[in-house]
Amino acid sequence: MNRARSRVLRALADSGFARLDPAEAQAALDLDLAGLAALRDSWEHLPRDGYLRDGGDYRSRRHSCFVGTVGGALEAVAHRAHWQPRSYNALHGGLTRWFEPISAPVQADAAWQGLLVSLGTLFAQVHPVPRWFIEAHQFRIDTDHGLGRPTPEGAHRDGVDFVAVILVGRRNVIGGETRVFDAAGPHGVRFTLTEPWSMLLLDDARVVHETTPLQPDGAGGARDTLVLTYRAQGFQAPPEAAG
Repeated sequence: MNRARSRVLRALADSGFARLDPAEAQAALDLDLAGLAALRDSWEHLPRDGYLRDGGDYRSRRHSCFVGTVGGALEAVAHRAHWQPRSYNALHGGLTRWFEPISAPVQADAAWQGLLVSLGTLFAQVHPVPRWFIEAHQFRIDTDHGLGRPTPEGAHRDGVDFVAVILVGRRNVIGGETRVFDAAGPHGVRFTLTEPWSMLLLDDARVVHETTPLQPDGAGGARDTLVLTYRAQGFQAPPEAAG
């Protein structure tokens, strides 16, 4: 096991989170950063999020789901809604939200698939499972109409096993500070992801997280992220859908 991967696993075990710069992410996860960078244009084509309950107009997104066999293949599943219980998302919990899927060329891309599989393999070293149920969210938070809120629900957990928050890019914005706190106490850290393909990995049972609002610092301000969630016990669904 390489040094970067060992460091990330220790951080997850000790603190419940790990922050990686792009070089460490590449080394720990054996990523094709050039291949991932080639997907950057897909964030320019995200439909508007029509479900925001805070009255804002600052978020665009796509969403797709996958099943990843640890150490094996990644399989896209039939398009499905995104759903969270109110206990995890006070603002949008209990709402069945259908977003446009991530484009077929992105889903088929080798660098994209390598990222999702490698993260699943890493997380399985912390919590051994045979497969992960993965939700992928492409986000753009913009400041075209004023403040943009990456986490309008506030500090939260996602109701999954692990979360990866990956910065794809940011421009002409101020703010967007990431905050991670111990779910069982007051201790926490604050930092701002600034480099494309830097990332934050979270053990969702142990920490809560949020990102502060964005303010415009010029025209066309935006922050693009990829958020990946990994859950061992199937996709989250309304109780009636889960049977």
